[in-house]
Amino acid sequence: MAEWNDPQTTRSPFGAQPRLDGALLGATASDEGLRGYMLSIYNHMASGVLLSGVVALLFARSPVLQSALYRAVETAQGTQIQPTILGWVVMVAPLGIVMAMSFGGAQRFTSSTLRTLFWAYAGLFGASISYILLLYTGASVATTFFATAGAFAGLSLYGYTTKRSLSAMGSFMAMGVFGLLIAMVLNMFLKSSGLNLAISGLGVLIFAGLTAWHTQRLRTSYYQVQGKEMVQKAVIMGALTLYLDFINMFLFLLRFMGDRR
Repeated sequence: MAEWNDPQTTRSPFGAQPRLDGALLGATASDEGLRGYMLSIYNHMASGVLLSGVVALLFARSPVLQSALYRAVETAQGTQIQPTILGWVVMVAPLGIVMAMSFGGAQRFTSSTLRTLFWAYAGLFGASISYILLLYTGASVATTFFATAGAFAGLSLYGYTTKRSLSAMGSFMAMGVFGLLIAMVLNMFLKSSGLNLAISGLGVLIFAGLTAWHTQRLRTSYYQVQGKEMVQKAVIMGALTLYLDFINMFLFLLRFMGDRR
């Protein structure tokens, strides 16, 4: 006669599906939701980068479009490209869009409006940086882009998987952005090649650190917005954040790796 506490009698029948308790089911659903959330952010971010690249290429290959934004000016240092009035508008407009999206935009705008603003930002920014395709060789731009993509992937993966909090580093890097902006404005008057090189190096390091920190912060923020209508807005804002990290790291790295025409 089998004992009432015989472990053999409590086993699931052969071939039966194992039972999952509520906690495990909740964790599995949460993991799947997190993966979908981060994948949606990366898809939007990559699409924005692609749109910027296509627009930049179109403007660079069209003399009419290019002349509407920039003009070549002969100086003592050689030929320089300076923006026209329309060029200044195209350069300043993305800044206005970012400010509108960042400062209360997630509360005021619908997710579809935020998405439209994101695409508009990516397109305008692509037009504003189209001049780099005239300053640098196509091979060096492509090499720098793929180097940036590889670095971004590694840094974002680190930020996603690390258990260490990157908040202290991220806050330091965020303050570094303001110092970087001040140095760039100062160098517009000093025109120092040494300071320009230092700015480029610091820019790469700062946005590399921000990439890891922002990825970790986006991963953590999912648990605050999951199951809410705010999640779609969070996806767009997250994509914008990573887009800015990628583009800025690319532009600063191009100063090192780019071969001028």
